[in-house]
Amino acid sequence: MAWSSTLKIVLIAVAAGTLGVLAGQLVGGGWLMRTELGQRVLQDQMAREAPKPPADLAIASRGAAMPPLQLPGLDGKPMQLPQAFAGRPILINLWASWCGPCIKEMPELNRYAQSQGATGTQVVGIALDNAEDVAAFLQRVPVGYPILLDQPGPRDAGIQLGNPKGVLPYTVLIGADGKLLKQRIGPFEAGELDGWVD
Repeated sequence: MAWSSTLKIVLIAVAAGTLGVLAGQLVGGGWLMRTELGQRVLQDQMAREAPKPPADLAIASRGAAMPPLQLPGLDGKPMQLPQAFAGRPILINLWASWCGPCIKEMPELNRYAQSQGATGTQVVGIALDNAEDVAAFLQRVPVGYPILLDQPGPRDAGIQLGNPKGVLPYTVLIGADGKLLKQRIGPFEAGELDGWVD
């Protein structure tokens, strides 16, 4: 009988410890955050905690077509997504010039964009920021992919792409058919994008 009670206590302790480690990984941005399962758990949690978006706002969901977006580039000319790159996968990264993790991942995004050529996955950055700060930042850290502008708020591109809490950086992968395939909260490390997209 004593052996049975001891075994139950040990099993409960192991289960509690395992749950604690998993929770720490999710909250602390560890290896679990870099897995698809970890991202889905985090996104579900954030969706439950976020304020409700406006009722008339189209919100992308995994497996469904992304809502069309029309945003200006730094030159003021509007670009329509996903139409501007119809027939190609699109990796859309939301960032801001004041966001440290966003800035840290930009060389990885630029490296990946350059590796894709004219027919691979198209990288597009959407800065939730003002044009002057973005232009000044890009003078210091230039990238070779298009950068569009949007103002943060309850109707911004990030919310429309499934990021109700507005956490940055936030990245989505849109398939060549215009459907949202993947979502990622948090920055990419060097070399990580290739495996995430594939």
